[in-house]
Amino acid sequence: MSQTDHDGPGTQLSPPGREDRLTGSVVVVALVSAVSGLLYGYDTGIISGALLQIGEDFGIGHLWEQVIAASILVGAVIGALTCSRLAERRGRHGTLLLIGIVFVVGSIAAALSPDPVTLSLSRLVLGFAVGGATQTAPVYVAELAPTAYRGRLVLFFQIAIGVGIVIATIVGATQVIDWRVAIGMAAVPAAIMFALMLRLPESPRWLAREGHADRAREALARVRHPDSDLSDELREISDNVRAEKQAGTRGWAGLRAAWVRPALVVGCGLAIFTQLSGIEMIVYYTPTILTDNGFSDSTALRVSVALGLTYLIAQLIGLVIIDRVGRRRLTLLTLPCAAAALAVLGWFFVSGNDGKSMTPWIIATLIAFMAFTAGGIQLMGWLTGSEIYPLATRAAGAAAQSASLWGTNVLITLTLLSTMKAIGTGQTFWMYAAFNVIAFVFLYRKMPELTGRSLEQIEDHLAKGRFKPADFASRRA
Repeated sequence: MSQTDHDGPGTQLSPPGREDRLTGSVVVVALVSAVSGLLYGYDTGIISGALLQIGEDFGIGHLWEQVIAASILVGAVIGALTCSRLAERRGRHGTLLLIGIVFVVGSIAAALSPDPVTLSLSRLVLGFAVGGATQTAPVYVAELAPTAYRGRLVLFFQIAIGVGIVIATIVGATQVIDWRVAIGMAAVPAAIMFALMLRLPESPRWLAREGHADRAREALARVRHPDSDLSDELREISDNVRAEKQAGTRGWAGLRAAWVRPALVVGCGLAIFTQLSGIEMIVYYTPTILTDNGFSDSTALRVSVALGLTYLIAQLIGLVIIDRVGRRRLTLLTLPCAAAALAVLGWFFVSGNDGKSMTPWIIATLIAFMAFTAGGIQLMGWLTGSEIYPLATRAAGAAAQSASLWGTNVLITLTLLSTMKAIGTGQTFWMYAAFNVIAFVFLYRKMPELTGRSLEQIEDHLAKGRFKPADFASRRA
């Protein structure tokens, strides 16, 4: 496969032909798949404001609040691992249809929950859909998109996550929508996603791998310009499938190979540090943290909206500049700033400067942290999973990375409020500031600059045992 077969950062693409034109049908594919990203952002973000009402309705304390918030994350780990295998066996399209159904069922069940146990179990079901969506939707879009637009169309999913978080924080901040209605509303876009998915094709790559060459051609024709010559693209798909089947290092077993291990260490390490950055602490628990420290409910919820908007704007800016600045450089530039913001936040609370007179400064520092984190390391968690692993282990590697991310998220969400009770709010902020410093050291030593490298070049570096940052220093390395 030639380098021009990819739209990776820095890759020189040949002029788009008819087969590379952006058609309305492939945009619909990306938008429908992005609905699952929106649901991911909404379902994980809505609990932030809803916990204030849920705690009063059920008469529960911080321990149960942590369980309710974390249950969706436990389900996400299960969903990421399960749907990875399901998408390989049953197809990306069929898996996304199942995910749509689970989103509907989980949303309705959570809205009707009579007690915290049922609510936690319902959010566990929702988590299965969330984890499955993060694993399946980007792959589905990438395998249907024209080469010249693949990256931009896949990013619809990530932007939709930010949109979902913003909508969730706005709904929570209104304080007039009952938590049951707020959670149950997610069933509507989930049902729309399911209905629209029924009209979309299966991945031509998956069909070709399963030996359905005619159906693969039909599926590809549905998302390409009517005058396109599909021969070259179908030949490329066949070559990729053949190479994958002939590879000696494949699937989950292939991740244990010594030459693949550096990619797994970087990918899973990066996924873990995206959560240890403190982002989930801020997204899930900002209203709870602020109200526990004397802020009014309305102020705390308005701050959540501001943080959600900051998350979305920072992600959009990061996505625009990432290919110019570079993945490694952008991460290393923003991590110290995020650590400094958390250190300042910790000082506010430890020193007692957390009263009403300091409210603007606390909010400004929270927003600064969100901007540096969302526009930096948070961009890398899902992005690297699609490019850092060899072709034959890519699905398994992405699933392992996703499970590492969600697993860390579970641990943080289950322990955060208890940690604050044990050591104090300010000291907890300092602890997460230290995690950002450790992340900087780890990524400085381990993470190479993948920007400007085709997928084949990255795999070639791995195969030759040259995957350290210094090995990627030269553009021609």
